[in-house]
Amino acid sequence: MTVQDTQGINRKAAAPLVEFQNVTKVYGKGLAEMKALRGVNLSVNRGEFLAVMGSSGSGKSTCMNILGCLDAPTEGGYLFQGIPVGRLSRDQRALLRRHYLGFIFQGYNLLGRTSAIENVELPLLYRRTPAAMRHTMAMEALKVVGLEGFETHTPSELSGGQQQRVAIARAIVTRPLLLLADEPTGNLDTDRSREIMELLTGFNRDLGITIIMVTHEPDMASYAGRIVHFRDGLVDSDNGKGGTA
Repeated sequence: MTVQDTQGINRKAAAPLVEFQNVTKVYGKGLAEMKALRGVNLSVNRGEFLAVMGSSGSGKSTCMNILGCLDAPTEGGYLFQGIPVGRLSRDQRALLRRHYLGFIFQGYNLLGRTSAIENVELPLLYRRTPAAMRHTMAMEALKVVGLEGFETHTPSELSGGQQQRVAIARAIVTRPLLLLADEPTGNLDTDRSREIMELLTGFNRDLGITIIMVTHEPDMASYAGRIVHFRDGLVDSDNGKGGTA
């Protein structure tokens, strides 16, 4: 898949944005074998805001890793707008991540000695965006998350909430089709958590970015339009119409 080849993804707009077809994931062998996913069927349409919940070991993190092309199913299919991801090469999956996905992590994952604007520019650097355009796009992303004036601050000079805002700016600077958020409020207090969730809700509503968020917190999950619960490697419940258990 070249950059031009990714245009085929856009031509599949009628398909669900992401779809799991009887996805199984097994780690280890023999006595050490562990089934993280046991035949998951799930589809998410473009523009949805989905919260994924479940206890530790339920399979939700494995699900997110597969969605982000950081892992692959042992069996079954993962489709991104109708395209079987399992048929893509390693380089093609990297292109998919680079051009269509954004990631937000609980631990922020910022470069410690790098300024806020340089952290936000990083995905654009991987896409070989020209320097002047990178700078403009990163400035705009920081403005969108309320950090105008903090461009030169390093992570150590920012609060936890501000660091997460930088991480969110980095995730949205490329205007991804799908934003994957792994416990984005896990290290924040209640007020900062609500601020982050209001930002994410706005991106979903105003920019049409599809969001899939893992969270342990019912209050945070309530911001999503749809909630899926995982249990023992399966979808235990789904209050939306887009997926099947």
